[in-house]
Amino acid sequence: MNKKQAQPWDHPRFRTWIAVARACQLMQLTLARNIAHLDIKPPHLDIMLNLYRREGISQQELARKLLVGRSNMSMLLPQLEKRGLVERRCDSQDKRVLRLFLTEEGKAITEQAMEVQTGLIDQVMAGASEERCNDVADHMEGIIATLLAQGDRD
Repeated sequence: MNKKQAQPWDHPRFRTWIAVARACQLMQLTLARNIAHLDIKPPHLDIMLNLYRREGISQQELARKLLVGRSNMSMLLPQLEKRGLVERRCDSQDKRVLRLFLTEEGKAITEQAMEVQTGLIDQVMAGASEERCNDVADHMEGIIATLLAQGDRD
């Protein structure tokens, strides 16, 4: 009699990973619906939040922070520039480097979107204690570090 081989989905770690991925995907879809009235999408918001926190970073630094390629940045930034939400300025010490800044309108829209995003996070995480949230964050950050280290070796 052949013993049935365990399938990946029978493993608790696989189940956990799928649940995290699905929760992330559903959160992105819900966030997209909830910020649609601001005429931005989650990838735009990712850029704008990073510029809000780190005004004046370069396009290359931003792409690295968001784990996206330069081509993706080259597609998204002009959309935000055209709307007058983001501007590029030459670096004062190295004219080859362009620094990214939110405009006043960009800051205002980012603040509105942050309010929506924070409300959504509060809503979906309401049942989790601060300790549990920190434990999950620590674990996810460990996974991120492991995967980034693997990427450096490839």
